Amino acid sequence: MKYVIVTGGVVSGLGKGVTASSIGVVLQSCGLRVTSIKIDPYLNTDAGTMSPFEHGEVFVLDDGGEVDLDLGNYERFLDVTLTKNNNITTGKIYQSVIDAERRGDYLGKTVQVVPHITVEIQEWIERVAVVPVDGKEGAADVCVIELGGTIGDIESSPFVEALRQFQFRVGQENFCLVHVSLIPVLGVVGEQKTKPTQHSVQALRALGLTPDLLGCRSAKPLEQCTREKLSQFCHVPAGHILSIHDVSNIWHVPLLLRDQNVHLAILKKLNLSSAPQPELSEWTQRAERSDALSIPVKIGMVGKYTGLSDSYLSVLKALTHASLACGRKLVIEWVASTDLEDGSPRDLHDAAWAALKSVDGILVPGGFGDRGTQGKVLAAKYARENNVPYLGVCLGMQIAVIEFARSVLGLDGANSTEFDPATPHPCVLYMPEISRTHKGGTMRLGVRRTFFQKPNCLTSKLYGNESFVDERHRHRYEVNPELVDRLEEAGLTFVGKDETGRRMEIVELPEHKYFVGVQFHPEFKSRPGKPSPVFLGKLALRFHPPCPVC
Repeated sequence: MKYVIVTGGVVSGLGKGVTASSIGVVLQSCGLRVTSIKIDPYLNTDAGTMSPFEHGEVFVLDDGGEVDLDLGNYERFLDVTLTKNNNITTGKIYQSVIDAERRGDYLGKTVQVVPHITVEIQEWIERVAVVPVDGKEGAADVCVIELGGTIGDIESSPFVEALRQFQFRVGQENFCLVHVSLIPVLGVVGEQKTKPTQHSVQALRALGLTPDLLGCRSAKPLEQCTREKLSQFCHVPAGHILSIHDVSNIWHVPLLLRDQNVHLAILKKLNLSSAPQPELSEWTQRAERSDALSIPVKIGMVGKYTGLSDSYLSVLKALTHASLACGRKLVIEWVASTDLEDGSPRDLHDAAWAALKSVDGILVPGGFGDRGTQGKVLAAKYARENNVPYLGVCLGMQIAVIEFARSVLGLDGANSTEFDPATPHPCVLYMPEISRTHKGGTMRLGVRRTFFQKPNCLTSKLYGNESFVDERHRHRYEVNPELVDRLEEAGLTFVGKDETGRRMEIVELPEHKYFVGVQFHPEFKSRPGKPSPVFLGKLALRFHPPCPVC
């Protein structure tokens, strides 16, 4: 097994995840099989209980793992299916070591960070790296490992030490380190400054790790004098210093790395010189097509985390995949659901409604808590009454049901018991099998099968007329099955249900242009070349018949 380690310096949020994914794409295009691991140094066992404001969205895997959003990047770029063990956290490592100590596995020894924690990290990496993630048998050729955070952080120290030991455990010919750092430009001087990266590399070397390649994040391409200075002071060959500058769209990043021969440097270090030249024609076409898009499609994203786009990263990616397939330039109109509600400041209220009425389609994504739910209900009502394409995901589907019960069935006070435990008309209920005392890892998670109830329904057609579909879930609440008959008599159709027939999965409004709600999260399985059908349908039907997808 060959390992490519991606670390970061100076500041967080440099795009290590995209860099690691792009390196994987380039190596994959050389004919190598690639898997990925993300190390998150926080003490949480997983990302499931973290606020989107803290850490962006929680990405859900097939096996129900609630993981860092970078694993979503890996899956989308590499078209692989990862497991929860591909996300290593400090919490998982310490829990594993403490459990082993309680079992007596350490034979009475004093359990310490070195060697017990560091050895557990290394064994976890080796154990997970050989698990196939691409649907083929046997282990991958290369494992790309991203170390979250920034070199020098106290919390990541055990992982850095583990990786220092790991290079000798697996051998230098099987270990390649890529350090991603920032090259800022001071506005007054206008010169690319190398000192932050120099200090970052010094800190890395002091910890026993020497970078083989240097990925330099900057606004503009790296200047030759900057490259030479970095080479001189960071002990990295000039040819191994990569300019990872801002590009027009994310699909250009693998091409950017390929054009700088990142594959040759990595393959040489890993003694894989027999690999063929990278074939990235599909990525080239995708990047160029994205640049050429000019006809806009405006989607209103109605939520409460509108100030942080990473909170809805997979939804945005799914919309991007669908808009690219439809040949339209995606424009997101962020609408804070709280601003749609009566009682919000007048200027914000008017601006929010003006924005909502200007869009081509409305999307209400998943979420938790009652803040802003009335605004989401109002958005669903506007979409239903004005024949505006609507897609509700998870909570967005439940919102559509609540709005229909209030407006069409006339059930005043209809609500979810999540928002109003005393509601006289509970449309959405807490699922009986879900724990009420523990939050972490207790939701209905991962891939579940949904069976189509009506073969000719719109959603079934979008999925290729399949009889069922497997999609990823993350929820504690479900539509009240006792209310389904009344809702269907009034025109709302539940076209998808689980294997018991009592858990509602997909809802449609047949006479509407496009009014779909899904209990699952289709965005998690959307891929650049394989857009999620419900996201694609939302955009494609907007342009019927000019859109070729229709």
